[in-house]
Amino acid sequence: MSCQIVLVKIAAMFLVILAGWLSRRRGYLAADTTRVLSLFVVDVAFPALAFTQMLHTVTWPALQAGWFIPLLGALLMFIPYLGGLPLALWFADRKARHTFLFLAAMPNWIFLPLPIVEAVYGDAGVRTIFLYNLGAQLMFLSFGVWILQGGKISRESLRELAINPGLIATIFGIIVALTVPSSRDWEMMMSTQGSRLALVAAAVVQALAMVGSMTIPVSLLAIGAQLGDLELHVHRPSRSLWGVVVARLLIGPALTALIGWLVIRFGVLIPEVPRMEGYLIAAMPVAISCSVFTEQYKGDAALAAQGIFYSTLISLLTVPTILFAIQHLGL
Repeated sequence: MSCQIVLVKIAAMFLVILAGWLSRRRGYLAADTTRVLSLFVVDVAFPALAFTQMLHTVTWPALQAGWFIPLLGALLMFIPYLGGLPLALWFADRKARHTFLFLAAMPNWIFLPLPIVEAVYGDAGVRTIFLYNLGAQLMFLSFGVWILQGGKISRESLRELAINPGLIATIFGIIVALTVPSSRDWEMMMSTQGSRLALVAAAVVQALAMVGSMTIPVSLLAIGAQLGDLELHVHRPSRSLWGVVVARLLIGPALTALIGWLVIRFGVLIPEVPRMEGYLIAAMPVAISCSVFTEQYKGDAALAAQGIFYSTLISLLTVPTILFAIQHLGL
């Protein structure tokens, strides 16, 4: 993974996020508009992108080769959780400890890495990131809620997991791709030849592809607007906040890289694309959706807002640096 490409991509993404932030601060995007944009990305654009990407990237050989990737997506949240445990005792008081561990464990695993892996690895990278999403989404809505609630799982979180549009679209796309091999051509079908059913399917898939193409720019604008809407409440970062930033941007990636090195030493070979994308996800800042979940489950909402804002800002420097170090060390 070229660090120069990553740096340019992150800079470009930051400018779009900045546009969203300025739009929210200047009132071009109201709070209700930001909320609707976020819902549109999560419930409409992202599922459309997931479905169409699965159609033209998933094959039996690719799926057999990448069956382990959802498991890695789950591990990418469990590993930084373990790394955050000793830091939580040092940086966070008892009241904020659950929120601290939640923020340390949950990276922005899809919307920030997606444009980077698309630029670097193309279709293979996009397919891999969606397979990562399967495991990460399951962990976020189960293990993440378990952390926030101090070792409990609510029925509400399980229900949200069962009806998650992105997961449903990804699984449905994989099923269609494997059972109807001709579906790979639906998005690019330009000929009038073919059955009426195939033409209708092509029209539907092409419409979904157009909607899905809005995922990255709209999600980045929404992230910026959400950051612009956060009330940070403090003028100086707290001890807990610095602990979250260190745990999320330094300890989590370092521990992930160490485990990756040990795995390689034991002779387990992980292909370049899932390996490097795993390191990229591990280096990501706190997931934006952590703010909503922290408030919903009675966590420290102020710490969550600060953690998202500062980790996203500081990650502009840490992500390229970490990836450069990982490549230099041959991990």
